[in-house]
Amino acid sequence: MSKAKKTAKSNKKSKKTLGKKELRVLITQYLSQQPGEYIHYKQLFRALKLTNGPLKMLAVDILNEMIEAGEVTHNEEGDVSYNGHSQICEGVFTRTAGGKNFVDLPDGIGVSVYDEDTLHALPGDKVKVSLFAKKKNSQKLQGQVVEIVKRNDKPYIGVLQISKHAAFLVSTNGQLPHDILIPLDKLKGGKNGEKALVKITDWPDHAHNPVGAVVDVLGASGENDTEMHAILAEFGLPYKYPEKVERAADTIDPGITDDEVAKRIDMRDVTTFTIDPRDAKDFDDALSIRKLKEGLWEVGVHIADVSHYVLEGSVIDKEAQQRGTSVYLVDRTIPMLPERLCNFICSLRPDEDKLTFSVIFTMNDDAEVLSSKIAHTVTRSNRRFTYEEVQHLFETIGDASEEDLQYPTPEQPLAEGACPAETYREELVTLNHMAKILRKQRFRNGAVDFDREEVRFEIDDKGKPLSVYFKRAKDANKLVEEFMLLANRTVAESVGKNLKKGEKAKTLPYRVHDVPDPNKLESLGKFIARFGLQLRTQGSRQEVAKSLTAMLHESKGKPMEELVEMMSLRAMMKARYSTVNIGHYGLAFDYYTHFTSPIRRYPDLMVHRLLTRYENGSASASQKKYEGLCDHASDMEQLAASAERASIKYKQVEFLADKIGEEFEAKISGVTEFGLYAEIIENRCEGLIPVRYLGEEAFDFDDRNYALVGRRTHHKFCLGDKIQIRVVRANLMQKQLDFEFVKKIEAAPGTTAPKTPFYEVVEKKKKRKKN
Repeated sequence: MSKAKKTAKSNKKSKKTLGKKELRVLITQYLSQQPGEYIHYKQLFRALKLTNGPLKMLAVDILNEMIEAGEVTHNEEGDVSYNGHSQICEGVFTRTAGGKNFVDLPDGIGVSVYDEDTLHALPGDKVKVSLFAKKKNSQKLQGQVVEIVKRNDKPYIGVLQISKHAAFLVSTNGQLPHDILIPLDKLKGGKNGEKALVKITDWPDHAHNPVGAVVDVLGASGENDTEMHAILAEFGLPYKYPEKVERAADTIDPGITDDEVAKRIDMRDVTTFTIDPRDAKDFDDALSIRKLKEGLWEVGVHIADVSHYVLEGSVIDKEAQQRGTSVYLVDRTIPMLPERLCNFICSLRPDEDKLTFSVIFTMNDDAEVLSSKIAHTVTRSNRRFTYEEVQHLFETIGDASEEDLQYPTPEQPLAEGACPAETYREELVTLNHMAKILRKQRFRNGAVDFDREEVRFEIDDKGKPLSVYFKRAKDANKLVEEFMLLANRTVAESVGKNLKKGEKAKTLPYRVHDVPDPNKLESLGKFIARFGLQLRTQGSRQEVAKSLTAMLHESKGKPMEELVEMMSLRAMMKARYSTVNIGHYGLAFDYYTHFTSPIRRYPDLMVHRLLTRYENGSASASQKKYEGLCDHASDMEQLAASAERASIKYKQVEFLADKIGEEFEAKISGVTEFGLYAEIIENRCEGLIPVRYLGEEAFDFDDRNYALVGRRTHHKFCLGDKIQIRVVRANLMQKQLDFEFVKKIEAAPGTTAPKTPFYEVVEKKKKRKKN
């Protein structure tokens, strides 16, 4: 079989989900395997399984761009041929934390650039790079920046160092090769040692340092607010709300008129409640339930009707669209919408009439959906529950899962004047019964079951972490989750499914999740075989998913559970938003969208507006417009997730800062050529053990088996090994922990422990030297 055919075959099931960048990589891979050979564009479509119109149009756009760039030639018959990269390519300049420079080309290839060849390019700059001749048998590209097409206007974060005659911004993340020189009249009130945002204004050709001006002073380095704002700014996320947006929110009338009620289904007399975390204020979803007759129920999923208050194109809408999502850091929420909207006007607070957008189901005791309708409604929540209150009820009356009973939920104090959960016992128990059935059905259909604990911190009023605890999803959480999933799926099906013959589905942002990368799945199968586990890596989508879930269930409660789950997650693709529906692999849904959280996710707000548009008989919205909005929302979601991880990492470093020299049991959580990552078992804080802290012998990196192997002793450090570590450094500036290896406690399941522990070899060698 030719390389080209292999590429097409291995990518058979994953083409429909691709964005422009990913599709360009695949086109380049396919054409480059047949250099000089002309291929008709329809043959290319067939080989890459581009079966729908939008993807074919996207592929044509990419081919035109590649023709313009000289990477591809074409003839009059529409055949194209690959030329390879031209000598001058355009891309985005990046710099790693380790100080290495690259230019990322549109086809996903990275061109390495030495410091002296950067032409003063900075991370995020759009540049042109001249490619050097390739070394024989080398796949790496080396080049020299020859033009800066467009400077990145994102400001840089660092610490101000101010002397009598000069000031500098010193970068804290290693992304700047040189400090930024700041004229003393451009400090904007910043003081020595404070963190600030600085925008580069000039970098003369022969100057060593770029010149910049302070955009904003974040505050004293080390203070909690300063550091959290710095994390947000690092990822280009806002840390304060524009005054004009706040003022616009203040002018919104929260009142509900009789005319508005008359346009909607009035469900204020139906038992309704919210179930949320203890500290939540933005209640964007509620559940209602009423018995229609014996064995028959009406269940409502009611979502805050944000689109009624936030009009498309308004100043509030533009800000929300740009933000894309609320951001959740360790100690705070940075909301997508102004506080007046998300915590008051739109929030489904108890004993207040609210405008909602609802999915209303008729269901029987077996959780079968007999009918459903999507409608604008008016609702009134009778009770605001916490997850802990509902879970306590389930555990008290014996309705909790066996797994939940292993982690009993302490009873939480009730809000003053609130009625206990017992008052709604029948409603909650009925919903819980249905949710468990819905959950079982999902897993029978091939949904993948990842049920990981989340790290949380107890912090004082100054933001200092006092302790670490773990949040686990229990029946109360899963009850809400299952009905939100059901509502989201129903909404997606209402637009994309059951179309008349020849009818084209109207535009809708779907939440899509592609099948796992085949190569990663194959590697996972080989990795778990050492534990006696099996995974089907070929077959139908459902067969592979069921096999994955069965394997994860088999590992539960066993020593290798966390390790297997971590490696399985690494094989998964990331879910994202797209108007091109390919289903959701992880949930085993053919149609899925996000409808249930418009207070904190912009795609949900888009879906609400489109449903209203189509309900009124309007034509389909522009797919091109909404695909662009989907791409932006996906990007912002990833940035928000990165910021959340960075805030957790900062708190972990801060938590261990006063524990230097202390020893902990840990598990090896990552293996690289430069050292090991180890996660402390009791608090999940992760740090690096550089190779130099592993002893005096040299090591080889075995990437197939995720291990470092001693060249002389052949002792192994494997992923999942239990070891004793000592905390040696906590660098808050770089959010980095360094550990020192003390001793091996237990080899990972499926690996062979050395006969003589490595730490004993090192100790014996030290004694011999002394003697």
